Amino acid sequence: MAFASNSGSGPMADMNVTPLVDVMLVLLIIFMVTAPTLSYPIDVNLPQKSLNPPPQTKTPPPPIRLRIDASGQVYWNDAPQPLSAIQNMMEVEVNRDPTNQPMLEVDTSPDADYGILAKVLAHAKNANMEKIGFVQNN
Repeated sequence: MAFASNSGSGPMADMNVTPLVDVMLVLLIIFMVTAPTLSYPIDVNLPQKSLNPPPQTKTPPPPIRLRIDASGQVYWNDAPQPLSAIQNMMEVEVNRDPTNQPMLEVDTSPDADYGILAKVLAHAKNANMEKIGFVQNN
């Protein structure tokens, strides 16, 4: 007699949601595992260890200060430049003396768009710049 909880009111219409929750948890785990592999890395040529470094006979040229502000404006040695002109300017600097390139010091605003920085780094790679550093100003 204790089993009669819904007697006389018709068939029970409650849906069992346990299989649905199980499927959703499995899908969540699959997305969490595969999401990090969907990012696109940028290939960077890192310097290799050398037991006998070549002697530096030339004085290095002054560094190039490249700054990206929060609005996406790119500054080449404190002069605003369009993003389309940056690669040509880098190629000119590299072609002056390919063995003694200037250091490219990249300074970005914390609020700057990552896409602008990615384009600048792609331009530097296409221009064969080998000395790239990141500067943090507080």
